[in-house]
Amino acid sequence: MDDLVDVVGKNSKWIVCKFCQSKVLRPSTATYEEREYCVLSLPLCSVIKFVPSFHLHDQLFLPFIQKKEEFASELLQGETLTRHWLVSDMFAFENVGFSMTVGSIKYLACADCDRGPIGWHDITDNTKFYVAVERVEHIKM
Repeated sequence: MDDLVDVVGKNSKWIVCKFCQSKVLRPSTATYEEREYCVLSLPLCSVIKFVPSFHLHDQLFLPFIQKKEEFASELLQGETLTRHWLVSDMFAFENVGFSMTVGSIKYLACADCDRGPIGWHDITDNTKFYVAVERVEHIKM
C-alpha cells in the first residue's frame, strides 16, 4: 500500500478501471482511508440493477463488479471492503458514471465499460465519494 500513497496520504498513481484501463482519478486527487462502512442489502432494484442500500454500523458491502445486464438473479453476491480512496469533489473524476439514487446511495462505475460498482456516494453528504482500492488498478504514467 505504501507505493500507492504519497507523503500527504493522497494517491500517488493514476487510478484506472481494472477492465478497460479507462482513467478514473488523476494522482493526488484522493485521500486514502481505511475503515469499514456498513450497507444493508435489500432486493435488487429493477431499474438500475444495483442493490439498494442503507448505512449501518461500520461496514460497506459492495456487489461484485459486473455489467448491469449481467445481473441474472435476485441473489446478490459481493464483499465487504475496508480500503477506500476518498474524493471530496465529484468533478475530480475522469471517467466515472453514477447510478440512479437507491435509498440515499449512488454507486460508481466505469463510464467507458459500465463495470461496477467500483465505489459509492451517499447523497446526504456531497463532499464524500468513495472508490474501493480493490476495485481499481493503480498505474504510473
